[in-house]
Amino acid sequence: MAARIKTEWICTECSSVQPKWSGRCPSCSAWNTLEEELKSATVDSAARGSATTSQPILLSEVPQTEFQRVVCQDKELNRVLGGGIVPGAVMLMGGEPGIGKSTLLLQLALEEIGPAPILYACGEESAAQVRQRALRLGGNLDRCYLLAETSVPIILEAADRLKARMIIIDSIQTMSDPHIDAVAGSVAQIRYAAAQFTDFAKERNVPLWLIGHITKEGQLAGPKLLEHLVDTVLQFEGDRHLNLRLVRCLKNRFGSTLELGIYEMASAGLQPVADPALWFSGRTMPGLSGMATGSSREGNRALLVEVQALVTPSVFGVPQRGGTGMDSRRLAMLLAVLEKRCGLRMGPSDVFLNITGGLKTEDPAMDLAVCVALAGSAKDRVIEIPMLFAAEIGLGGELRPVTAIEARLSEASRLGYNLACVADQQPIAQIPKGMRILKHTLLRGLLEEVLA
Repeated sequence: MAARIKTEWICTECSSVQPKWSGRCPSCSAWNTLEEELKSATVDSAARGSATTSQPILLSEVPQTEFQRVVCQDKELNRVLGGGIVPGAVMLMGGEPGIGKSTLLLQLALEEIGPAPILYACGEESAAQVRQRALRLGGNLDRCYLLAETSVPIILEAADRLKARMIIIDSIQTMSDPHIDAVAGSVAQIRYAAAQFTDFAKERNVPLWLIGHITKEGQLAGPKLLEHLVDTVLQFEGDRHLNLRLVRCLKNRFGSTLELGIYEMASAGLQPVADPALWFSGRTMPGLSGMATGSSREGNRALLVEVQALVTPSVFGVPQRGGTGMDSRRLAMLLAVLEKRCGLRMGPSDVFLNITGGLKTEDPAMDLAVCVALAGSAKDRVIEIPMLFAAEIGLGGELRPVTAIEARLSEASRLGYNLACVADQQPIAQIPKGMRILKHTLLRGLLEEVLA
């Protein structure tokens, strides 16, 4: 029987399908996220029933396959991906405009990592513009094929003809297929284009990179539509007006999602940062209050991070609360603990917090450093000696142990810290030579000793 056209409404936040448009998504309660998508639905149930179905198989009888990762020259990218690029993997990279997504992938395309060619499909820039950037970055221009095209069939035909060993799509929001009656960037085009590219990558066992736009909230545009289709999701972080760039893994079917890549934007492109401590710690000006050093665990690395706090009487009716690099709800909880358990009046004060270097951390081990910085600013007390703070804060004002304390202490000792404050119940297998450990049970007692 003939096919009929059916209209569906897809939520760009939760990917739920609704039969009609409404201002608010019934599934996730998000506003103005439903977009129209046209689908063809056949009514011939006999044709659907005649399709070949897969048969169940015992898990023990599934053949074991080993994949050989492609190791890049970029050690930071290898770290984030879990050791290298997996053949046939589909990877999505997102970030703010101008932060370095295209630069990083163009650097990867110019590397000497195999004999077969690489196809770079650019839908946002001309071929001349991409060549200018490639000349600035350096590398072998004879190994990367450039295609200034937005048509999905043309790009796939070119990749098949070249037998490309890697494909880079810049960006997925500009791609379209003439068989889909929708504009480029719509839900229908993004879903169909991503599915076509994914099927090609899996069939040819070719790694595929997709560059994605982000929304005004800082999330990947159409996050659920794209994240469900790809194997790995990477996101750029950091201020594009500064030199530091952070690449964080949000999803990885072939490795850990805890690793963090750290780059510096230079005239020759993105350069891996050898020693991140130069960016995140060691810059405290002597004699300033509201400064404390904590430790954030990012994958296998323990980064020493400086916390800056400013607590000042509010001149407006409602006190302001601002935090950069830390969840605002976590900051509100710590302020409540300081006021209730430690006797510090934070309610009538403006509070501003900054995690240096542009790092966004969710490590609970940073709680103690944040509380010490806030209390130091409120009391106008200065920590005179280098000191590491590593503990989680409970609602009762108690200090709780944290994970990987040995790695945190080792990094602090390497940077010249000889004193560390931890929870009283914190087990430590080995203390670095020359380091003294200060243990406390309650936050109030620690603040009285440190900020006396």
